[in-house]
Amino acid sequence: MLSANTTKKLGIFFCLYIAQTIPMSFFSTVIPVLMRQENFSLAAIGMLQLIKLPWILKFLWSPFVDRSSTTLKHYKYWIFSSELIYASIIFMVAFLNFTTNFYVILGLIITSFIASATQDIATDALAVLSFSKRDKSLANSMQSMGSFAGTMIGSGLLLLLFKQFGWERILPFLAVFVLVALIPLYFYRGKGIDTGAMKQKAKKADVLLFFTQKGIGKQILFLFFFYSGLIGILAMLKPFMVDLGYDMKKIGVMSGIAGTSIGFVCSFAGGFILRKLGLYKTRITFAGLILLTCAYFYTISLYTPSTIQLYIGIFLLWGSYGMATIVVYTSAMLRVRPGREGTDFTIQTVITHLSGMFMAIVGGRIADHFGYTGLFLIETFIAMISFVYVTVVMKESKQEETSDIASANCTSIEAIQE
Repeated sequence: MLSANTTKKLGIFFCLYIAQTIPMSFFSTVIPVLMRQENFSLAAIGMLQLIKLPWILKFLWSPFVDRSSTTLKHYKYWIFSSELIYASIIFMVAFLNFTTNFYVILGLIITSFIASATQDIATDALAVLSFSKRDKSLANSMQSMGSFAGTMIGSGLLLLLFKQFGWERILPFLAVFVLVALIPLYFYRGKGIDTGAMKQKAKKADVLLFFTQKGIGKQILFLFFFYSGLIGILAMLKPFMVDLGYDMKKIGVMSGIAGTSIGFVCSFAGGFILRKLGLYKTRITFAGLILLTCAYFYTISLYTPSTIQLYIGIFLLWGSYGMATIVVYTSAMLRVRPGREGTDFTIQTVITHLSGMFMAIVGGRIADHFGYTGLFLIETFIAMISFVYVTVVMKESKQEETSDIASANCTSIEAIQE
């Protein structure tokens, strides 16, 4: 049974994680829809993935946050100041017109994502120090729950409200919510925080030395390509639905709420499946599911699919993505060097994020030139190559099979949402 102090801490971190996720999910969902309605090209919509660069590049300034934070007060300073900037920018965007101030809005959103990424650095570090080894998995659960709930609200519920009220009415309340979510942290006094648990930081050379390990090339290719077949489809799903005649309300329900809910369930189910089957068999199983998903979208793009058929595709897409991320990040956890766990894991997550951005941008250009059918066919071909690769090349060692996958699963969920 959890102590009252642990329960309070879990509530605090749930609030912090959901506060950073809802605005990001809302902007990432509503802007592609608005761009398509304003007749922006699919290539331009694909380029929108670049607004997520701060979350890929945050490792550049994370050491500064670490070095300047040795007490609870320091971590609170970073979190409160970052969220204040985050909320202020959200409030400012509410008074700008999307059509006439598009590039100003884009610049402000990127700046807000920098603030949000900085908050995430400090929040993650504080979570590590605030929970015992036994309770760290619970902290990861709060991050997972906060992120998925934030995504469902930001890309689902708020998208429905946006159609009726517009963002000039929604965003001010969203900004207030971000600040209100900080109230539990304000009263946090750090009981049980372990400020002496700071690990020795990896040296700069360790980043380059990561790529000199024996057999690391196979791992890098796996990280880059495993779910690349899904990313282009995920990036073009909302424009695809717009062109099929679905309005913002229906897109919010089908993809933002129903789809994300399936991803939430499947990400947890994927951890149990991996536990039972082992890494090698799970890689093959999920790679096959990805291939099936891509082939399904190619098939329904040949005609106008019914709503039920599109729902099936959305469930397959989010479900296979939720499961695939468990495999990717568990694999990453098993390829870290002792004493350099943070450095090695971050490098591998950056590889997956860069892969996602690359595939989303390229996917937009492919869709522009060859249509959705051409894009889905190419994604199916990529998924087929990935399936063959994990079947033939990625045969893990006995050591990987017997590793503590259970503990890796908890951390993998934390990495997926970042």
